[in-house]
Amino acid sequence: MKLTNLLTGAALALGLATSAGAQDKTKVGFIYVGPIGDGGWTYEHDKGRLAVEQHFGDAVETVYQESVPEGADAERAITQMALQGADLIFTTSFGYMEPTLSVAGKFPDVKFEHATGYKTAPNMSVYSARFYEGRAVQGHIAGKMTKSNVIGYIASFPIPEVIRGINSAYIHAKRVNPDVEFKIIWAYTWFDPAKEADAATALIEQGADVILQHTDSTAPQAAAEKAGGVITFGQASDMGEYAPLPRVSSIIDNWAPYYIARTQAVMDGTWESVNTWDGIAPGMVEIGEISDAVPADVKSEALAMKDAIASGDYHPFTGPLKKQDGSDWLADGEAADDATLAGMNFYVEGLEGDIPQ
Repeated sequence: MKLTNLLTGAALALGLATSAGAQDKTKVGFIYVGPIGDGGWTYEHDKGRLAVEQHFGDAVETVYQESVPEGADAERAITQMALQGADLIFTTSFGYMEPTLSVAGKFPDVKFEHATGYKTAPNMSVYSARFYEGRAVQGHIAGKMTKSNVIGYIASFPIPEVIRGINSAYIHAKRVNPDVEFKIIWAYTWFDPAKEADAATALIEQGADVILQHTDSTAPQAAAEKAGGVITFGQASDMGEYAPLPRVSSIIDNWAPYYIARTQAVMDGTWESVNTWDGIAPGMVEIGEISDAVPADVKSEALAMKDAIASGDYHPFTGPLKKQDGSDWLADGEAADDATLAGMNFYVEGLEGDIPQ
């Protein structure tokens, strides 16, 4: 009888200890707009999640939900994650901003982090990367390498982040090649390989021999490879399986350091609402290897620009620059302020077409 009681007590104690250990884990959740195997945006966010697991080991538990549509579905997914005990939730697409804000108001003890948005709350931060810095480097290479002088751009949604990217790439292509022309197709999706492939093919048929993209799959790379004689750039991830051609370089989003730091802050009890917008200098934006398909002098110039941006010696939006309607924007040597960039809703002079409303 006594032995049975001892065994029962030991089992109970072990169970309580196991339960306490599980409760002591910090639970970190991620909501993704695409599949983790998209090879681009979501793939890189999930690499950040895996880095959190590797860094903290048994001290954390991570969970994720992929391919969550923006809107009401997102609010349901975020709510469910909060109800399941997440301490920290990263929502990783612009269209998740309002759903995240709504759920944050209902769960004041949970910390929320929203990627690429601008609305915050006491328990909700926002974070993004200065992708336009990488677009400047891409634009320089594109302007130097195009033979048709037609550069195609697959745009996702007409939000400031995407408009900044188009403007930055165009400015830097135009500065090294005054004859360059941009053709833009709005795909109205972040991830849809069929739509992205169709957009790339349409741009190539319009004479583009360079394709830039602000969509998440590798489908444009495959379409360019099939067409031949077209160069591309990886978006969000290296997409190096298409190097050295058609993919000649890439913008890589490195979220791991941010995710580790914010998880640590929750564990330490030091987390507070912040607005983070980092670029090449802190390493949130990386330039993927420039392949040997790029002439040595162009590669050297591109890397010099990258270094100048990182050091603060050069800002991609430096005047003289005018808006599309011909009105003055930036004087000679003047750099754009963050407030204007964050809300950018106009094309620079030279770009054709209207921004969809």
